[in-house]
Amino acid sequence: MTKQLLHLVIGGELKDLNGTEFRDTNAIDMVGVFPDYASAHAAWKSAALRTVDNAHTRYFIVHLHRLMDPENEHAHDDAHDHDA
Repeated sequence: MTKQLLHLVIGGELKDLNGTEFRDTNAIDMVGVFPDYASAHAAWKSAALRTVDNAHTRYFIVHLHRLMDPENEHAHDDAHDHDA
């Protein structure tokens, strides 16, 4: 059985295009939690494409499995984990 590696996809309008601080935390789009990087990446791509006309909107993949198990954060990495 494959180990569960949870990923969170969130996004919203940023204060500054060079940063990661959201303009309004109440308006953050919580796309969802996904069981692996591949499904999180697909959701990230879909959300990003929906907002392509707003240059200030960005979506991120948060590696929840790294936060939940910080002692083994790199032990669970796969080839795709380094992309986001």
